[in-house]
Amino acid sequence: MTQATASKPIPSWLSLNDSGVTVTLKGAANIGGVLTDKLTMRTPTVRDERAATAAANGDAMVYEINLLCSLLQATEQELGALSTRNYKRLMAGYFRMDEEDEL
Repeated sequence: MTQATASKPIPSWLSLNDSGVTVTLKGAANIGGVLTDKLTMRTPTVRDERAATAAANGDAMVYEINLLCSLLQATEQELGALSTRNYKRLMAGYFRMDEEDEL
């Protein structure tokens, strides 16, 4: 476990497993025409990273949005409608999922 992970417990709104994370939102979001208070994000592949990088053309925010859209199977408009709090939860889930616990 990394030192950062050891000092920061997993928040109650985040659930980790081998295939990704589930983030409990503060309030409901409309994703794919369904109101939900939980979003499941799968683990990224190299293909996801390459596609997001190619689409971003050097813009970090475009990269981030494209990657999250792919991992969540959500649209840019759906992610754009999230509260900042919920977006930050998704990003925290992504970074927690992307950590290698045993390095």
